Amino acid sequence: MDHEVQAVVGQAPVEAFTPSEQVSLMSSQSSPPSLPQWFTWWQRPFPNANTLLLTGPQPALIDSGFVGHADETAAWARAQAGDVALVVNTHWHSDHVGGNSLLQTQGAAIAAGRPEADAISRRDAGCCAAEYLDQPVAPYTVDMPLDDGQILRLGETDWAVVRTPGHTPGHLALWQPEERLLVVGDALSDYDVGWVNLALDGPEAATTALASLTRIVDLAPRLVFPSHGPIPADPGRALAAAIQRAQRLVDDPDGAVWYGVRRIFAFALMIRGGIPAAEVESYLHARAWLNDAARLLDLTPEVLATELVTTMLARHAIALRDGRLYASTDYTPVPQGPLNVPFPHAWPGKASS
Repeated sequence: MDHEVQAVVGQAPVEAFTPSEQVSLMSSQSSPPSLPQWFTWWQRPFPNANTLLLTGPQPALIDSGFVGHADETAAWARAQAGDVALVVNTHWHSDHVGGNSLLQTQGAAIAAGRPEADAISRRDAGCCAAEYLDQPVAPYTVDMPLDDGQILRLGETDWAVVRTPGHTPGHLALWQPEERLLVVGDALSDYDVGWVNLALDGPEAATTALASLTRIVDLAPRLVFPSHGPIPADPGRALAAAIQRAQRLVDDPDGAVWYGVRRIFAFALMIRGGIPAAEVESYLHARAWLNDAARLLDLTPEVLATELVTTMLARHAIALRDGRLYASTDYTPVPQGPLNVPFPHAWPGKASS
């Protein structure tokens, strides 16, 4: 690891790491630890979350990736374990629930934490923050709302639901006490913490996320499984670093807002295969997330959009090639056809009770 990246690791700013720095950190990790035979881990690049398959008589999948790669997710799970009986979502963002709809048509039940499960059942317009973030999610229903402390049989073992709100209100972790395995979703990774939405979830969202991380630390897991990046070689170090980063989000609300908009914009560029430079500012001006961030930062949307593009170019988080802006981090290209799904305000019907 070069000195510049080492300095970033030692003193991460509130916005954490740029995509290029994340790649450097991820590539420096040691090989994944030995896992139980019933535990199949798939580390996936953006725009997908990592996917975990728990094999057994009733195979269970934890998170289902992005909608543009739903066929790939379903085919992988079938090849590994046959028909998936249950999909458990750590939370409802598009990179975690994108395969739900397809897997549900193939017979899988969907489980998710409250209050997100309840909102999906009501067909709230804000479900998955899909329209707010301009991130497509195919319609699905939740068959099993999950509460804190609930025990789930996943594959061959029992897992406890641990509520970890902050990144989203319904975010959850999954704890396997015998093996001391902890699936943490977007609460943390080996190089980052989940961004928080102070506009939608309130100014206390960062404090809530920090409290959730403290709860995770108290479990003293042997292995931690994040939704992005590798399995941390040193869980204790990763957890301690996450606490420090989350504290910075609490201490610097403006920095937390900037961190969020950078992540959202980079994701938009990934899933669209870039955006023409001439269209970027008009795209940003129309986004609810950018307008909310501008209000919180006491800027106009026009000024924020310009600063966002300028600073991300300067940090090499995005790149301009042939008149088009692209995300700089490694990601899997997305076929555009599967993105043509309705936003939740147009999803059909209410879920069965």
